[in-house]
Amino acid sequence: MRLFQTFLFLFLCNLLFAQQTEILYLSGTGADHTVKWKFYCSAGQNSGKWTTIEVPSCWEQQGFGAYNFGRDELDGRLNETGTYKYRFTVPSSWKGKQVNIVFDGVMTDAQVKINGKPAGPIHQGSFYQFKYNINKLIRLGQENELEVFVKKHSDNMGINGSERHADYWVFGGIIRPVYLEARPQENIQRVAVDARADGSFRADVHLSGLKNTAKVMVEVQDLNGKAEIRLETKATSPVTHFSEKINEPKTWTPESPNLYKIEFRLLDKNNRIIHQMSKRIGFRTVEVRESDGIYVNGVRIKMKGVCRHTFRPKFGRTSCKTFSIEDVNLIKEMNSNAVRMSHYPPEEHFLDVCDSLGLFVVDEFTAWPEPSPGSPLARKLLEDMIARDVNHPSVILWDNGNEGCENRNLDDDFAKLDIQKRKVLHPWQDYDMVNTLHYIDYNYLSLDGFSQRKIFLPTEFLHGLHDGGLGAGLDDYWQKMWYEPLCAGGFLWVFADESVERTDRNRELDPHGNYAPDGILGPYHEKEGSFYTIREIWSPVYFEKRYITPKFDGIFRIENRYFYTNLNRCSFKAEWVNFSGPDEDKNERIFGAEVLKVDLAPGEKGLLKVDLSSGWKTTDVLRIKMVDPFGRHLNTWTWPVKPPEDKTAELLAETSPEKPAVEETDQTITVKAGNLIFSFSKADGTIRQVTTGGKLIPLTKGPVFVNDGKILKQVTTRFEGNDLWVETLYENGDWTKWTVRGNGLLDLDLAYEPTDNCLFAGITFNFPEKNIAGMKWLGNGPYRVYKNRMKGTEFGVWEKVYNNTVTGESGFVYPEFKGYHSGIYWVKVLGKNVPDFKVYLHNKDIFFRMLTPQTPKYPRNTTIVYPTGDISFLHGISAIGTKFTDPPASGPQSFPYYFNPVKIHERKLNMKLTFDFR
Repeated sequence: MRLFQTFLFLFLCNLLFAQQTEILYLSGTGADHTVKWKFYCSAGQNSGKWTTIEVPSCWEQQGFGAYNFGRDELDGRLNETGTYKYRFTVPSSWKGKQVNIVFDGVMTDAQVKINGKPAGPIHQGSFYQFKYNINKLIRLGQENELEVFVKKHSDNMGINGSERHADYWVFGGIIRPVYLEARPQENIQRVAVDARADGSFRADVHLSGLKNTAKVMVEVQDLNGKAEIRLETKATSPVTHFSEKINEPKTWTPESPNLYKIEFRLLDKNNRIIHQMSKRIGFRTVEVRESDGIYVNGVRIKMKGVCRHTFRPKFGRTSCKTFSIEDVNLIKEMNSNAVRMSHYPPEEHFLDVCDSLGLFVVDEFTAWPEPSPGSPLARKLLEDMIARDVNHPSVILWDNGNEGCENRNLDDDFAKLDIQKRKVLHPWQDYDMVNTLHYIDYNYLSLDGFSQRKIFLPTEFLHGLHDGGLGAGLDDYWQKMWYEPLCAGGFLWVFADESVERTDRNRELDPHGNYAPDGILGPYHEKEGSFYTIREIWSPVYFEKRYITPKFDGIFRIENRYFYTNLNRCSFKAEWVNFSGPDEDKNERIFGAEVLKVDLAPGEKGLLKVDLSSGWKTTDVLRIKMVDPFGRHLNTWTWPVKPPEDKTAELLAETSPEKPAVEETDQTITVKAGNLIFSFSKADGTIRQVTTGGKLIPLTKGPVFVNDGKILKQVTTRFEGNDLWVETLYENGDWTKWTVRGNGLLDLDLAYEPTDNCLFAGITFNFPEKNIAGMKWLGNGPYRVYKNRMKGTEFGVWEKVYNNTVTGESGFVYPEFKGYHSGIYWVKVLGKNVPDFKVYLHNKDIFFRMLTPQTPKYPRNTTIVYPTGDISFLHGISAIGTKFTDPPASGPQSFPYYFNPVKIHERKLNMKLTFDFR
């Protein structure tokens, strides 16, 4: 009896499986799993001979053909072709089934033959799935030959204009998987579902080969298999319609991406399953309300969005689900909730991941920089895109092309083809109810132009060339965008740098000048500084700016910027931390920790209170970490507790009973303190040389004020107790004072008046770059900052080894070593072939400039003006521009510094440093 039951169970399982669509991959499943096919390339690398190639792939990345960036002239290099051959066997068990060969994506024209005979018409269009019925061409149970002839350059000029003459690398080849699918002759071709937040549910089931089918059944299940509803109807036409409502569904949002499984079954008159198909869906309602906003499930949203290409340096446009998961996790890690598919529909597994992990998606029909081809090809490609992507709850809007190259003949067809009637955008245009203007200046955010009643959703803004844009400027933009009711958010350009590994140049990365280095991430998804800035600015919890002082009451004013999530579902942990000095290995010690309770509904403002236990004033920093309901770390905020002068006094609590020795000549003042010898210029008071134990520390020619126009008045020396003072006075009353102590410590005090509308203010020194091995510091880090990119760092002890990374162009070691660093308390400069030295600060809000970053080869407006010299201590630093605009176009934080002293009461900036060369 048990044997019979087991046999019956296996029989029913096999029967059930047999009624599902069976898949047999001929290629690999993606970039991380490929299959070798025979291949012949007509021109370029490795051409003119039969060899093998991995499929799927871009053939350039396999060492064939020639490279082409889309803006290149459409010359002979694009005329290369590739011929693929592969032998395969069709299972004998597929007898009587409908067998299709499916291509998920081929660049660009594909002629498919089975056993020497055409499978169907030539397919044109790189990013669209296509299939052929090959029942009449295959030999069951025997070996068959597949041949695919691919033209990199399409015979259709509209396709070339929309897909290939574009602002990105273009490739050739079978770039996405190829497989066979077998269905019963009577089958479900496809389904289209509209599931709303109120539980209402509609479905169109497209059927083929109706003969024995009596009815169609639909069952909606949760992901545990529990049935929510089960519907049946007679199968009387090629399209069967369902309409029903379930009670209180768990709705889909990026914050809670609840999904359901929907089963479709064809049944014969005896209720036996002929064919079945399953899809994952989410219940959610999308509305674009005129002169109001974009609503999802009745809540007006703002899209914290990024534009994304499908790209990897080694694989080009060929991807895999592992890459999709990595990309979506990175997008969510930076607290983004939306992604725009620029400039073509992605692989379906990317949309699957957006469904399951939670991202709003704007899906894009390819048409850039020229409109896509006219009917009927354009219409066919649009049908293919919507048929494949229609059921994904993550897809909330469609794009018709990009940057003024939409196909207006198709505008009405989106709604005709889409059961959900999702709205269509024209990126960079004012169309219908939405204005999507690209690369707007900050002043445009006043929205007082001729589209003031339109919903504002820039589908590209703050172009991120090299290290400019993106995080730089976003704080100003987002403050304005967040509080503007008609702004529905926006999409930063772009997710990652798109430099390609050139197989014709020994895998050298090629950014094509300044076209590819646009990313928040590096080419291999290294996190650049803007990543962390965006993460803080787009955090779902906003902390009102404040400083911790001795009167701190433990209260922070916060805002819940989630759209659907109460903060009581998140976890917050506060830590009071002490940091070590520059010569200690253990960098931090936690003084106390506390789990914080926050109950704040979406959109509400309230208070977050930390416990002020006895002794909190003795700590160095308060640190608060936030984790979302799924365990994802969202951000860490830090607030220094002690001011720098107190930390310095703590670390340098020593007296100096000895008196330094001094000698003067006509040009120099030489001071000896222990084994240290300092040499100062008698002409301007700057340091000329430092030696410790006979070893040179090459810090020279400082302090020099970075603002020009100061006229030297005099340099004097005198003893004040045991300390020697070297004082320099300027005609306008500015002054510097070196204090040499007998224990070898060297203090520098100064007061000065910066110029008005200055880019930076402070002092600078020379130090040879060749003698710097690294730096360790207490302050904000580990990434550098600009005047318009201050957020995204944390206060702590950081250490970096020297690198010469040019963001997005060369080096690719992150964080970058050179540049501005904020909130410095102390810094240890690690010498190369020279001794290390330390500098302690006594003032708040001082920036440390470490060397001058190398200017990119093609910087556009991202060139930074830095102070002279190599090492600087500054009250103010310069901002960075974007690819298209100078810094001031990005808002107030990007402006030069305003300084207008009150003449009746002279106002100067003060600074004190202590140098330790011992």
